Amino acid sequence: MGPHDGPLVVLLHGFPECWISWRHQLPALAGAGFRAVAPDLRGYGGSDKPRGVAAYRVELLARDVTGLISALGRDRADLVGHDWGGHVAWHVAMSHPERVRKLAILNVPHPQQMGRGLRTARQLRKSWYMYFFQLPLLPEWFMSRRRVRAVFRYTPARRDAYDERDIDTIVAAVGDRTAPIHYYRAAARYRSPRWKPVAAETLIIWGERDRWLGSELAEPDRRWVPRFRLERIPEATHWVQADAPGHVNELLLSFLR
Repeated sequence: MGPHDGPLVVLLHGFPECWISWRHQLPALAGAGFRAVAPDLRGYGGSDKPRGVAAYRVELLARDVTGLISALGRDRADLVGHDWGGHVAWHVAMSHPERVRKLAILNVPHPQQMGRGLRTARQLRKSWYMYFFQLPLLPEWFMSRRRVRAVFRYTPARRDAYDERDIDTIVAAVGDRTAPIHYYRAAARYRSPRWKPVAAETLIIWGERDRWLGSELAEPDRRWVPRFRLERIPEATHWVQADAPGHVNELLLSFLR
């Protein structure tokens, strides 16, 4: 959405969603003059779904993003990422700094902070599913259409954060459940690229009622993210851009301008 010659903003969704995650942000960005693009990530919706865990290594996911920026005729873009999309955005900003003007991250830690968190009992209890997803077949059975629907009906702070049409779109986008689960399998099986300091100015937006990620993980080490600002939204959950769309839009527009 938005003018073709506007500054490019690429919005990367998380698990288990699709482009519809950004339904409130796309028109706000477009109305402010940005060219806002929200793809289905590899393995979701209308995008390719390659077979095999190795196809979901984070360096390939990052390359998808830089390829998309090039395909849109741009040298660089602002990146906005939530959950797994945020994890990919961190790696794009570290590995391809020349492609990222500004970086906005929603409810996903910097990889260094996530690694530290997974060495604590508190975060291990929250992240049990990451280990469960390493099993064959059983996670695909567990992640049923009914369970995906329940996640978006009952875990946001607002019961109407996702309406039935939104949920139908998400359920269809994760119909091939293996590909989204392979993100977790690849993360466990393959070494990530070496971390580098993030050159881009960074905004972190964090819903404090996240049931899967502890709020202590929100603030990165300034050795790795020298120029960041952290904005906490106490009433929002992990689904921060759906729980508090107006607040998130205000923060994004102020930052990206």
